[in-house]
Amino acid sequence: MTIEVEESDSADYEESKEEVTKEEIKLQFHWYLSIFFVIYYLSYVVSGIIFMVYIIYIFIPNVLLVDNLVAVFTNLDSLLAFLALPLVIIVSYLSRLFITSSITRIFWRLTEKRSPTKDGIIPRNIPSKTANYYHIRSFMLKYGKNAFMKGVFPWLANFFFNFVGTGIIKRGSTLEESVVTDKNINVGRNCYIGVNSALSSHFVEGIFGNIVYFEIKLGENITLGGFNNIAPGCELSDNSYLLPMAAATKHNKTKGDNYYFGMPLRRIFKKKVMEYLKLSEEDLSRAEELRITQEKEKLERQNRVN
Repeated sequence: MTIEVEESDSADYEESKEEVTKEEIKLQFHWYLSIFFVIYYLSYVVSGIIFMVYIIYIFIPNVLLVDNLVAVFTNLDSLLAFLALPLVIIVSYLSRLFITSSITRIFWRLTEKRSPTKDGIIPRNIPSKTANYYHIRSFMLKYGKNAFMKGVFPWLANFFFNFVGTGIIKRGSTLEESVVTDKNINVGRNCYIGVNSALSSHFVEGIFGNIVYFEIKLGENITLGGFNNIAPGCELSDNSYLLPMAAATKHNKTKGDNYYFGMPLRRIFKKKVMEYLKLSEEDLSRAEELRITQEKEKLERQNRVN
């Protein structure tokens, strides 16, 4: 049996087989390099000026050019200049971090004026200003984020994200080093984001596919044990405890007040908790008593503040 196909049908069939043309990503190297060099060099220029002024005008005359070593410790000016060196180093370092965050904040706000951040799907098969500024913002954060999180005072990373405006991180929360966990996140009080745990508010679907971009919200007292992955649009309610390697799919929401495990994550019940953590009934009752005590103290603090 033979099937005859008209020319018009054949053309439609061939046309339907054609792949959707993808718009080439504008890498915009001129913007990336310009933003990086401005942030990098200005941060070092200011901190370098502070440090070199101290070295040239105070440290060298009062310490290095003193003939007698004993005089360094007996002369008040020499002693103060010598003891002030570690403090000046710390001040120079902190000034570099502050300049880094200030310049990043300026660039971030300029890009927000041109193309504000918003939840949704960013297409890549059409020319898109939103996609261009998304890539610029993602790049400009990297230097400042690594300067803070891999620096001497990693807990100052919370200040960096809040000051620049990339997200909201409330008091008492700790963010360990991660590839992402840097923008469009809202982290409540007393949360711990374990090592290599990713609050990934953006996913790229396939190779150069569309960008899924939604805010991630964390309540209070959230714990991510380590190597966890939280996808865009997820919401973790208060007192959600994720065991290591647990992962949440897009737009997942936990009820809270429980332990979660697996990929995709799901609640772990009391018996499983006891088996996994090798706990007894007494251990669980002590933990519950401690939780109740902490809740009471928290309410008392809030009442005193009010």
